[in-house]
Amino acid sequence: MPRTECPFLGFGLGLRKEHYAAIVADKPPVDWFEILTENYLVEGGKPLYYLDKIRADYPLSMHGVSLSIGGTDPLDFHYLDRLKSLIERVEPMWVSDHLCWTGVDGVNLHDLLPLPYTEEALRHVVKRVSQVQEFLGRRLLLENVSSYLTYAHSQMSEWAFLREVAERADCLILLDINNIYVSARNHDFDPLTYLRGIPPERVGQFHLAGHTDLGHCVLDTHDHPVCAEVWDLFREAVRRFGPVSVTIERDDRIPPLAELLDELDGARQIARAYWEAA
Repeated sequence: MPRTECPFLGFGLGLRKEHYAAIVADKPPVDWFEILTENYLVEGGKPLYYLDKIRADYPLSMHGVSLSIGGTDPLDFHYLDRLKSLIERVEPMWVSDHLCWTGVDGVNLHDLLPLPYTEEALRHVVKRVSQVQEFLGRRLLLENVSSYLTYAHSQMSEWAFLREVAERADCLILLDINNIYVSARNHDFDPLTYLRGIPPERVGQFHLAGHTDLGHCVLDTHDHPVCAEVWDLFREAVRRFGPVSVTIERDDRIPPLAELLDELDGARQIARAYWEAA
C-alpha cells in the first residue's frame, strides 16, 4: 500500500511556552515538536529566542489556525508573506492548517468552523489550496476539525470531502484522531467508516488530544489526557495507515512535561506493537 511522501519523524509534542526552559535544559526524548504558527509571527522576544534554540536540537513542523482556507474573504497575502518568512526561518518538515473557515468580512472569529460539504465548496477550497501551495512553494497538510453542527444542504460526508480536497488539490492530510471521535459522537456516525474513507497515501501526520465529554455532546478542549476510546481509534488508525508521525497536543491545563512524555510513550508503545507485528 503506498504511503505519503511525508517523512516519518516518530513521536512528537506540541511545543508550549510552559515547557521551553525544560526542553532547552534537559533535551527530553521527543522526536520532534510541532509549533503553533501564530505564536511565532512576531518580531522578537522570548518565543523566537526559544524557537531558535529548540530548532537547533529537534525537527519542527508548523501548524496554523488562521489560514481560513474555506473562507469567502480573499486570501490574506499579508498573512501568507509572514508565514513564508517564518517557514524560511524554521525550515519545518511540513506546514499544516485546518480544513475550515475562521472569519468573515475581515473579522477573525477565533474558531475553526466547519464547511458545508458541497461540490461548490469543494471547488472553492481546492482553488484556494492550490493558490496557497503555489505561493509557499510546498504542499500543505490540512487537518479535519471537530464540529458541533452540520449543514442541511451538504451533499457528501466529511471524510469524502476531505479526500476529494486532498486529491484534487494534491495536498496532504493531518488526521486528528480525537477530532474524528468528537465529531462521531456529536453527529452519530461510525469513526471507523471515517478512517476507511481516507486514502493512506495522503496522510502525513496524526494528532492525539483530550476533550471534555458533557454527555449530550463532546467538546474538543485539548485540556485532558487522551481517553481510552481515542486510544482505541488510534490503534485502528495505526493498523490502516502504517508509520505516520504522531503528535500529542495540550492547550489548556497544561501538565508538567514529564506527564506528556509518559503519554507520548503510550502512543509509541501502541504504534510500535502494531508496526513490529506487521
